[in-house]
Amino acid sequence: MSAPPPIRGTFRTDERARAAYAEAAGIYRIIPRAVCLPADVTDLVALVRWAAAERMALVPRGAGSAMGGDNVGDGVVVDLTAMAGPAVTVAADARRARMRAGASLGELEAAAASRRLRLPPDPASGRWATAGGAISTNAAGARSVRYGSVRPWVAAIEMVTAGGEVVRLRRAGPERAAGPPGRAGGTPGAPALPGVLRAIEAAAPLIGARYPKVRKNAFGYALHEYLRTGDLLDLIVGAEGTLGIVTEVEWRLDPVPACRAGLRLLLDDYEVLPALAGSLLALEASAIELLDRTFLDVVRRGGGELPLPDAEAVVLVELESDDPERLRGAVEAAVRAARPVAFGVDATLSPAATEQLWRLRHAASPILAGLPPERRSLQVIEDGCVPVERLGQYVAAIRRAAEAQGIPVVLFGHAGDGNVHVNVLPDVTSAGWEVRVRSLFDEVSDAAIRLGGVPSGEHGAGRLRAPLLERVYGPEIVALFRKLKDAFDPPGILNPGVILPSGQPPLWSLKVGAGAAQLPADIARGLREIERTGGYATSRLRLADRP
Repeated sequence: MSAPPPIRGTFRTDERARAAYAEAAGIYRIIPRAVCLPADVTDLVALVRWAAAERMALVPRGAGSAMGGDNVGDGVVVDLTAMAGPAVTVAADARRARMRAGASLGELEAAAASRRLRLPPDPASGRWATAGGAISTNAAGARSVRYGSVRPWVAAIEMVTAGGEVVRLRRAGPERAAGPPGRAGGTPGAPALPGVLRAIEAAAPLIGARYPKVRKNAFGYALHEYLRTGDLLDLIVGAEGTLGIVTEVEWRLDPVPACRAGLRLLLDDYEVLPALAGSLLALEASAIELLDRTFLDVVRRGGGELPLPDAEAVVLVELESDDPERLRGAVEAAVRAARPVAFGVDATLSPAATEQLWRLRHAASPILAGLPPERRSLQVIEDGCVPVERLGQYVAAIRRAAEAQGIPVVLFGHAGDGNVHVNVLPDVTSAGWEVRVRSLFDEVSDAAIRLGGVPSGEHGAGRLRAPLLERVYGPEIVALFRKLKDAFDPPGILNPGVILPSGQPPLWSLKVGAGAAQLPADIARGLREIERTGGYATSRLRLADRP
């Protein structure tokens, strides 16, 4: 690696800085070649042009809370959280907000809430997850069952391309931003891009046939969304930093509803869930959350004061409206729909009582954070999404596979979307645990695909799920993915190995086990504490520079 580019920000190659960025949420520990914190867009352009000349991989990163491995790598990790500019600017009259990519969704929420506005999808990691990270994975959350993922809420983005251009994409089409000089004219990316877009349009029937019919899909490039809208922006959202590095986001916002209600439904089997979810969706429920028996068992073993039902699954429902009477009617209709299929139904219109119902949703987190050192929670099969009518089959397949491998699991997720999150809890001191976890990954991935689903509904393919790409989409569509990647990133420097597989197996370079790369002991402890407490807003350089 030659001398670093002349930038005003930070560029470090020392052992401690590299170690501090070797991990993120997820399963990997990969020590990078260097770490860069650009001071502004001019710095980032200089870095990208230097990387293109060096053929050096760049790994864009925000808070490091993404779980699929798209925020770690052996090139230069580019931490965007220190870039200059206002964190968030809200235009209340227009229901718009602009923010730099390295600012958090928590900052957006605070600025918007003071004007009774919000970004509706509500990703669970929003306290620390950055705008750029949300764009990268097309993030979603509990309320996505009604409001969709973040994609339709993105009005515009600014990004730096692999050619060192600063480009602004708006839903009306691309426009060049004021900024450092770049290639003049045309659409962003290499000259090959128009031909690739024509090829995508010509493949519309194949894309329609091969893309799984699921409510959420964060797996691979969103060719189906591009065909629907014709907006290049929809190819960048969910591209995990492989087509450009996002530096600014403009969001559409929505008013915060005045009234909120909640229901807790107890089910003794999953067969009733599809019809129940359909009824709740017809009532425009804003959240339909699933807590599986495995989740309830963990909370029960952890003690505490929450009343815990003996149920196969708990479904938590949120309903919202500006009209109290309309909300009351929706709650009554939801109760009528649930009573024939649920053996327990609790409903409330009180905000405080609704919060109490939802306390159970967060009850497992402190228990999992307090696991003994030998019992690690690993995000291996944590984001599968299947058609809602097959959710029960998918849950059963996960339980069977986990039992066969002797690995405890905790399941929860978004019942209305068929999206299941899984905490895998292997004993990492036991012989052969890596082989059993790999077998679990293979079996559950097979089940998701066999049931017409995708391995990722919210969190992206990353490095972890990239090897499954061709099994879901087939070689023709993957070939289109490669052409799209080559058009946007001719030198191949933007997050190589993410989305498009590099040839590495899914479970490699793990952060635990005998093969884990060695880190300074204090940094390893600090990274573990971030993982345990969800402290992803912690500066990794401060971790590196502790005396």
